[in-house]
Amino acid sequence: MNPIINQIGTVFIPVHNIAKARDWYCAILGVPVTDEILFGHLYVLPMQGTGIVLDSKIYQEDRVFKMAPFHLNTTDIKKAYAFMHDKGVEMVTGIEHDQWFNFKDPDGNVLMVCEC
Repeated sequence: MNPIINQIGTVFIPVHNIAKARDWYCAILGVPVTDEILFGHLYVLPMQGTGIVLDSKIYQEDRVFKMAPFHLNTTDIKKAYAFMHDKGVEMVTGIEHDQWFNFKDPDGNVLMVCEC
């Protein structure tokens, strides 16, 4: 019996300033901000499904995500794109194949939103 479960528990995102990253991600995801920064460098975002942990200890400018390691879901790609654009988020692509787009967080990590 294999002791490793075929399930992703959480994804770590390298961020420069944990408090600023927490505020930005919470605003983008529409989740409440809490003061629970763990060990001075970790912030666990309240997610449905696979978790996201912001981590300022692993941040190095040359190690940010150059390609999206995962995607955030949406049920309306056009509304999601307009929302991110209105928030002033740096867009990497337009909406591709009426299905997805890439954007950058304030630290330069490339992430994706995809219609499910």
